[in-house]
Amino acid sequence: MKPISLASGYGNFSTPPTVLARIQQHLANQPLPHSATAGLPELRNALRLRYSGLQTDENSTHELVVTPGTKAALFLALSAVLRPGDEVLLLTPNWFGFAELVKAAGGFLRELPLSPTDNYALRPEAVRAALTPRTRVLLFSNPNNPTGRIYTRPELEALLAVTAQFPELFVLADEIYDGIRFGEEAVPSLLSCSTAPRSVVVNGFSKSHALVGWNIGYLAAARWIADACTARLFTTGGAVAVLSQLAALETVENPAISAALCQQLWLNRQLMLNFLAALPGALSHPPLGTYYAFPDLRAYLLPHLPLPEASADLVARLLAAGVEVVDGTSCGAPGFVRMSYAVASSELQEALRRLATVLR
Repeated sequence: MKPISLASGYGNFSTPPTVLARIQQHLANQPLPHSATAGLPELRNALRLRYSGLQTDENSTHELVVTPGTKAALFLALSAVLRPGDEVLLLTPNWFGFAELVKAAGGFLRELPLSPTDNYALRPEAVRAALTPRTRVLLFSNPNNPTGRIYTRPELEALLAVTAQFPELFVLADEIYDGIRFGEEAVPSLLSCSTAPRSVVVNGFSKSHALVGWNIGYLAAARWIADACTARLFTTGGAVAVLSQLAALETVENPAISAALCQQLWLNRQLMLNFLAALPGALSHPPLGTYYAFPDLRAYLLPHLPLPEASADLVARLLAAGVEVVDGTSCGAPGFVRMSYAVASSELQEALRRLATVLR
């Protein structure tokens, strides 16, 4: 039996035809342009226009730095602001890769769990209570990976009202899934709510823009942070490949690409949600962003095992049945699983059939 993976963070997306056409045009009209370490000016200016609070001239409070992927953007930003012994407060559930990036940047990760019973609502009073003198960065993703929760502008503004009381605190938002949404409202960016010097955003092109394999991301931060990130990038690898930057520029200038991705994902999303709706209590709030579902499967765990071990046991049983998922323990929520529906429809249908067999 061939295993089916619903665990990958990358969708089954092909590079958009308009991107390929643009790249072919540039290859035909050699030589390729040279890029400064921080990125091509035309790409950085196009990215600035995505954020209503940023200006495109020297008066802008924030600067853009193009990076070799969003992980690199996260690492560079964390390395620029963290001091030895500093703490990063992570709103969980969240992406399992944050822990290693924080450690590599010299910080210590502490989790602030949000509750599934109220759809992972941001509670300003809980954030205020969790912050300590050691907390240097408040880190979250919007839309959230793995829950698919989209935080609204009022929620972000209430959060920022709390963090503004801590002058040594940076707020870092990972917004890489901001174009994958299924509600009527756009995903509000942190920088659209606040251009305070301690607000930092990272983003990329592999999710919302279908540039899987092009290895390009970016960060938007106060100039001194951006300058520090650029200096480190200069000494460790230099500018992102120009062809990747030109591909990214095409996606920024063509918002129909993200809309087409959401349309492509729509039927699979409905298939996943209909399946989970038949499992009582598994998914109280349908995810409005990303291409993941994060159902609560604690009712299907072996009761004699401790929760993390029982969660791992369920994931192992699913894998034995030919379905690979992400154990929610790695995201801060044992007993939950992250499942991607950005796969071929036939594979998703078969994976859900196998999953149903195991749960029965």
